[in-house]
Amino acid sequence: MGAEGEQIGIVSIFDAISKAKAIELDLVEVAPDSTPPVCRIMDYTKFRYDQKKQQREAKKKQKVVQTKELRLKPKIGEHDYQVKVKALKKFLEHNDKVRVRMTYRGREMAHMEFGQKILDRIVVDAAEFGDLERAPIKEGRNVILTFKPK
Repeated sequence: MGAEGEQIGIVSIFDAISKAKAIELDLVEVAPDSTPPVCRIMDYTKFRYDQKKQQREAKKKQKVVQTKELRLKPKIGEHDYQVKVKALKKFLEHNDKVRVRMTYRGREMAHMEFGQKILDRIVVDAAEFGDLERAPIKEGRNVILTFKPK
């Protein structure tokens, strides 16, 4: 293709390079896999600038979803539990994903049902402003579940 977008046709490489140099532009290979390869005469620096500008515009429009984490222990007090649920609600209202991590220490590993009751309670309490994305998964001394905003 020429500088104005017009079709030039099949030309040897040397002729294409000489045409590009004559009008002080660059010869850019657009489709290298086709037979014959497709090239275009253009100002490559301006082309790169326009590409970067489009990428910046696309980046402005995208929404980044963050993952927040709440850490709990099986012996959590009632007030502390309410504070954690309030934080969970706030994170979900801001369209963030929330990972809830129940950590067991020492002999708490022998009675994991206490932590499971708390996790079940959190699932019920968070149902009005978030959905359970991933069911509880045990990873070592932790049980992890993930919520996503509604």
